[in-house]
Amino acid sequence: MTLRIIHLSDPHFGCENAAAVEAAIASANAYAPDLTIISGDLTSNGRSLQFKAASLWLKRLPQPQIVTPGNHDVPYWNLALRFFAPFSRYRRFIGEPLKTTADLPGLTVRSLNTARGAQPRLDWSKGAINLAAVEAAAQMQTSTTTLKVLVCHHPLLDPFAGTNTAAVTGAVHRGGAAARVLAEAGVDLILSGHVHNPFVFALPFAQGRSYAIGAGTLSRRTRGRAAGFSVIEADAETIKVTAMEWSGSQFHPATVWRLPRRTEAAQAEALHINGAALPICGEK
Repeated sequence: MTLRIIHLSDPHFGCENAAAVEAAIASANAYAPDLTIISGDLTSNGRSLQFKAASLWLKRLPQPQIVTPGNHDVPYWNLALRFFAPFSRYRRFIGEPLKTTADLPGLTVRSLNTARGAQPRLDWSKGAINLAAVEAAAQMQTSTTTLKVLVCHHPLLDPFAGTNTAAVTGAVHRGGAAARVLAEAGVDLILSGHVHNPFVFALPFAQGRSYAIGAGTLSRRTRGRAAGFSVIEADAETIKVTAMEWSGSQFHPATVWRLPRRTEAAQAEALHINGAALPICGEK
């Protein structure tokens, strides 16, 4: 059995690539995915009209869906809302921001919100993650053949470490600890957005069989690559990730990654560890 996930991110309604976001609807539906994932930054600055446009767009994408907020989905200019009710508009137009789930045949998905209205540092766009929530999300009691996925907006680790490709990275508070917990619990994929360029890399934990995967942007705020989204296809042995890019008239495959899945023995060991209390270090 092959599972198919459509992974879109960062449409930034208010600054969207109008042709690309419209074409993405037909492209996504043509794949007939098992699940559609949208990993945040639905809006440019959290305005109600932008959320309304995003909501209408989501309704035209394939179901079922997992949607998580990004740092641009809080009110940028309304400081009262930003500090005291940062996700009230998101909740009104999109849904619950804290955690969404999907349990499908052969596929289990959990999401966590890494966006914050404000943080005790100058750059509020960077993320933070609650390790207690990570531990709870990692407790996916499934079979050894189930693909296990965690969705958040910010990459938990720097996707471009050691390269000169990007100036913007996740820099998530407690991201490294969270990535280790997820990998050691046997989570196969951590999907995110935020950096506006697609990426794939193996996490440096648990024999390198947990992968961080980022989708590009569907906005006009590109960073060296065209607007795009990703298609993830998984069978028993391999996970294939295809980054689709917008040519101005259609989407075409631009980059393909093929990733080996962890063996059933390694997955069974992770499930055994997962059944016990996972040690968590660091503050919540």
